[in-house]
Parts: sequence; structure tokens; C-alpha cells
Amino acid sequence: MVKIGNIELGKFPLLLAPMEDVSDPPFRAVCKEHGADLMYTEFISSEGLIRDAIKSRQKLDIFEYERPVGIQIFGGDEEAMALSARIVDATNPDLLDINFGCPVKKVVCKGAGAGVLKDIDLMVRLTKAVVDNTKLPVTVKTRLGWDDDSKNIEEVAERLQDVGIKALTIHGRTRSQMYKGDADWTLISKVRNNPRIQIPIFGNGDIDSPEKALEYRNRYGVDGIMIGRAAIGYPWIFREIKHYFATGEILPPPTIEERIDACRKHLHGSIKWKGEKLGILEMRRHYSNYLKGLSHIKDYRTKLVSTDQLSELESVLDQILENYIVEA
Repeated sequence: MVKIGNIELGKFPLLLAPMEDVSDPPFRAVCKEHGADLMYTEFISSEGLIRDAIKSRQKLDIFEYERPVGIQIFGGDEEAMALSARIVDATNPDLLDINFGCPVKKVVCKGAGAGVLKDIDLMVRLTKAVVDNTKLPVTVKTRLGWDDDSKNIEEVAERLQDVGIKALTIHGRTRSQMYKGDADWTLISKVRNNPRIQIPIFGNGDIDSPEKALEYRNRYGVDGIMIGRAAIGYPWIFREIKHYFATGEILPPPTIEERIDACRKHLHGSIKWKGEKLGILEMRRHYSNYLKGLSHIKDYRTKLVSTDQLSELESVLDQILENYIVEA
């Protein structure tokens, strides 16, 4: 049984990665329905929380059906991280995660996210500031290092465990790689097999099929897997992996009915959480993923991303359902 603090996650949990502009409550809801064991919010700026920035505060929204769920924060200032940890504490998630892995320039330039990989002492101080200012289990998500010459994840894991984190997720790339090339899980495995490490170690990077999930579980010995991009528009990845682990069989892909149902639930959840105008607008980035691989779908997709009326969106989804069932 894998545990983070007192949170029981089963024998081999599948985690949904925190993804900026993706991992909001409507998206998390469809992933939870299809088997995600632990989910995280989009990452939240510690400075934004302290300034009471509306967007940052809204990202704190969590719901009972999501549990266990973690709130993820990032920042490069100890005082701000400590204060934001207290704010997160008051919202009562199941755990608090620190992002030391985001590689995007606007975050790194502020000395946050993967930018902290250049200064392990600072990483340790920031982590301790959070641990000391929350009652929640604290976890960390990070990368192998800044670049190929500074893959310091083994030292990082030991030192962060020493200041009190309860689990560590490692993305198998350096910051310099961004999301290019293949994720290297060999160092993740070394951390997992380090006799000093007593906390769960989760692997992240390139898991996009049940076969690869099983291969990496067996080869690298991690305690669980975090899935990010492969779940966008395809929340069924979680149930497919679990079924394959249990039976050795590959589930058939989701039917057109299942695709449209998930897409519709996502749309309605987006509207409920963000309001109709913004909910419809921000849902546009998801349609191509839900409809990926369907032949002659371009005209329907164009309609979905060009209308701002819910009734029209419903009509287009109904047309897709009707026409593709006939085609099948």
C-alpha cells in the first residue's frame, strides 16, 4: 500500500499531473471518473495568493468528489512560500505540493519552478518553509536537474526527505530539455532504490499507453506513475492502464458515445465553474483532443471552436454522435 502521510493510495497509484491551463476542476472531474487516484490543481503562484489575485485564488477550488487532491504552489521566496502554505492549509486539501519542475521561461526567470534547480540550498530552504507552515503532507514535483551537467536529483531527493517531504515526483528530463527528447527514468530508479529514501517516488514522463506503464513499473520499480499530456482529451488512459495491470488485456478504445459524453461533461463543468462565456472559450483547446483520430472531423471541429452559443455546441456534438455512429 502506497501512502503519503496518512493518505492511502492503493498498491500502485496513477496520478494526474498538474498542468497549467489544463488541470482545472472540469478536467479533473473526467479524469477522476475514469480512474485517476490522486490529482493536483494547476500550479498556483505564491505571490499571486498573497496579493489575493483572483485567478490564483480561483485555482484553490477543490471539491469533495476529487479527494484525495493536492494543491500545488510555486515561488522563489521563502516568506511568500510560507505564507501561501498557510493560505492553502485553510482550504483543506489532502496535501500540498511544491513545483520545482516547471521549465517555462516566465516562471524560471522569477527563480521559481525549475529555476530553483540551479540552487539546491534554496530549494531546501523553500521546502522547509512550506513544511514548517502547514499541517498537510508536503510533496514535491521536480526534474532530474537543470541540464546534462547538473543532474542532481539523488542529492535533491535525500535533502528534501530530510526536511520533511512525504513523497517526490520526478519528471525524467532536465530543464534544458523542456519536453523534448525521451524521458530518462534510470535516475528515477536510482532514487527509488537508494536505501536512504523511505518516501514514495513517482515517475513522470512519456507514459502514453498501458504497455509502457507496465514496462516502466517493472523496469524502474517506482511506487506509482504520474500522467500528464497523455490524459488530455483521453481520460480513459487511467482505466486502460489499470485494466491492463489486472488482466494483461488491452481495453478497446472509447466509443464515440463515450468520447462525446466525456467532452460534454467537460464542457458543462467548464461553464459551471467559469461562467458561460469563459467556460465556452476555454473549452476550445480540448475539442481536437477528444475528437482525435476521427476521419473528416475538421468541419465539425471548426464549428466547435468558432461558436460562443451553448445550444449550437450541443447541436454540433449531437451531429457528431449521430453521424459517427452511422459511419461506424
